[in-house]
Amino acid sequence: MRFIIKNNEDEASSYAANYIINRITQFSPSEQRPFVLGLPTGSSPLGVYRILVQRYKAGEVSFENVVTFNMDEYINIPRDHQGSYHSFMWTNLFSHINIPPGNVNILDGNAPNLEAECIAYEAKIKAVGGIDLFLAGIGEDGHIAFNEPGSSLASRTRVKTLAYDTILANSRFFDDNLELVPKMALTVGVQTVLEAREVVVMVLGARKALALQQCIEQGVNHMWTLSALQLHPHPMIICDEDATLELKVKTVKYFKDIERVARAEGFDQILPSNIRTDSNLKLVPAAVVVNGVHTPPCTSPQSTASHHLLLPPSTPTTCTSRSRSPSPDFTNDRMGSRIGDPAFTRRLTPAPEQQSRQTSE
Repeated sequence: MRFIIKNNEDEASSYAANYIINRITQFSPSEQRPFVLGLPTGSSPLGVYRILVQRYKAGEVSFENVVTFNMDEYINIPRDHQGSYHSFMWTNLFSHINIPPGNVNILDGNAPNLEAECIAYEAKIKAVGGIDLFLAGIGEDGHIAFNEPGSSLASRTRVKTLAYDTILANSRFFDDNLELVPKMALTVGVQTVLEAREVVVMVLGARKALALQQCIEQGVNHMWTLSALQLHPHPMIICDEDATLELKVKTVKYFKDIERVARAEGFDQILPSNIRTDSNLKLVPAAVVVNGVHTPPCTSPQSTASHHLLLPPSTPTTCTSRSRSPSPDFTNDRMGSRIGDPAFTRRLTPAPEQQSRQTSE
């Protein structure tokens, strides 16, 4: 996991925006092979969107061949409502850049069949080859998208009931009136996010500090769904100093040292996303020779778990009986009998067989 700590919100937003722009540029998207970008809503990405708009207007990036998928949308709220995520995205990003409207994908919270809408959304993501980079924010309780505490880490796009803390936090977008905040939403699942080739998460402010600590210093836990990021091969968390308040000093120093060394060595995380997305490009790895041992290339890697834990379907599961040594005969032994003093032996309680004999006499 890459953990980038910046001094303040502006620096964190600038780093995230530059990273996204660099990814799009390196990818060299085309109409036939677009760059697929996952996007969040809320206050965390606002600074990123502002910089993306500025860089587009400066001619430094184009979104003409970018396809977007948003994380979530409220249920039973008009699309043009100021609190809807359709309105949020068009107000803060889409209406200011050159992205074709047909390339924008946002869940429809007013669909007649919400389950069908969720299934179709997953199918759309798969049809374009998966998401190259998913930008995300988190809630104060550590939820990613609307995957509230207790959500399955294997979840996919679905209908979700919102927690009270989430409703309270989002009331700022509804004139601080809890009654106006929708209580249910459509959201991508944790597994949907984890299947993106990269996940970049913005964590800003002291109110997110506990959630960040749970993700960085604790284990994977469905009560803090952000922690599932530990299972991703290419995750990145970008935060400001305020968000580190709950972390150990040693943890903060460790990750700052890692990034300082990376910068000094000119290292950057370059992903072959163009290879993994382009279905027409066939990459065949070369064979490996180590100490004279020829290892053939693995063109179709299998799951480690399935390789080690599962038997092939054709292999019958049999239980082979083991031979065991016979149990020794029971020996009537008493601790007192091991002491050689006859006088001591006479003071012992008689053995059971002697007791029965004395009683019969």
